[in-house]
Amino acid sequence: MLNNSLLTTVGSLIGASGAILSYIMCVAMNRSLVNVIFGGYGTSSTAKAPAGEKKQITAEATVTDVDAVADMLVSAKNIIIVPGYGVAVAKAQYDIAELVATLKEHGVNVRFGIHPVAGRMPGQLNVLLAEAGVPYDVVLEMEEINEDFADTDVALCIGANDTINSAALDDPTSVIAGMPVLHVWEAKQVIVMKRSLAAGYADVENPVFFNENTDMLLGNAKKTCEDLKVKVKSLM
Repeated sequence: MLNNSLLTTVGSLIGASGAILSYIMCVAMNRSLVNVIFGGYGTSSTAKAPAGEKKQITAEATVTDVDAVADMLVSAKNIIIVPGYGVAVAKAQYDIAELVATLKEHGVNVRFGIHPVAGRMPGQLNVLLAEAGVPYDVVLEMEEINEDFADTDVALCIGANDTINSAALDDPTSVIAGMPVLHVWEAKQVIVMKRSLAAGYADVENPVFFNENTDMLLGNAKKTCEDLKVKVKSLM
């Protein structure tokens, strides 16, 4: 293999690509490469809670249903959809693409906000959305869209958890402290679609779920997106 220039060239390109992706992920998580590989998630946070202590949120989340969310979407002028790993697991990108197409046909400004490490690797959600036929010009990276949440009527978060966790900014003792996140809580209304209220990959509770302007739409993302797509079409 070492004497084969083609294999050497291809291997070098693959290695370089892997290094670039690793760098992107480290920057997005505000972690060093050594910490990500050897230290475990969040062990280099700016501060840590005392051993054995884990912050618990005692507030109650507001649970909603498909009909209520559909009404919010058709009444909105500006919507930002934040997809997470749950979209990939449920293969819900096709229903989401149809939902977006319906809303845009009726004049609603719908865009996507993509965190650099949404999913399990950089670019995973971009590829899934492109595969489903979502136009490239409405798929924006975190740094391009974060300032727009304050002027957004509805932030629809589908299968996202750690990438929309305000504790990264507000809680210096959190294991995700300092990690750049999407500021979905600044929108007028936040809808979070998840299977349950369980913590995400980083095992950190998300205060956004308990905000007054947040409603939780619980259930399987595939089934929920299908129902939401049908309901919105019926209302348009």
